[in-house]
Amino acid sequence: MTRPEKSQSHRVEVGDQFPRLKLTTITDESISLPDGSGVTHLQFRRFAGCPICNLHLRSITNRLGDLEAHGIREVVVFHSTLAELRKYENDLPMAVIADPERALYERFGVEASPRALLQPGFWKYFPRVWWNVLRLLRRVVKGRAPFPVKPTGGQLGLPADVLVGSDGTVIAVKYGEHAFDQWSVDEILGHAAVTATLGSRVS
Repeated sequence: MTRPEKSQSHRVEVGDQFPRLKLTTITDESISLPDGSGVTHLQFRRFAGCPICNLHLRSITNRLGDLEAHGIREVVVFHSTLAELRKYENDLPMAVIADPERALYERFGVEASPRALLQPGFWKYFPRVWWNVLRLLRRVVKGRAPFPVKPTGGQLGLPADVLVGSDGTVIAVKYGEHAFDQWSVDEILGHAAVTATLGSRVS
């Protein structure tokens, strides 16, 4: 990843102009953000191999066609090293960015906190997470990946979602209150659809 210039950390808000970034994915592809040809859903996830993140990302992958049909590109950031991501997330069909120094997290005010795993809202999702833990353990047993005991950046990261228009305008944003507090695919599509409708009315 190309490290962004140092700037004051702050949370982005709807209507902000998102800074222009050049990022390098874990497959060595160079991408620009914003993307002048469509909408970008920038996801700040936790660490490579995180069962919570992978459960959510499977839901995104299953409906990637719906997102692409609406001109939405997925870009996923993890606070993990390139090596860690290539062990756990190399098969994700979307742009994946390694940010082990948390430069992007700090720049855009994406926090880490004990509430990531302690908020009451998190626990209602916990039974679903166990299925993903079992999948991870199966990979560990088969020697396909080590168990992420001490992941880079720790285990207390909070998620965030930012929807950026083709012109760089922040369309919608969500800073998660716990580890499972992120947009569903329907919410992503809903935010994009509302913006498209407003845009057509203005024009």
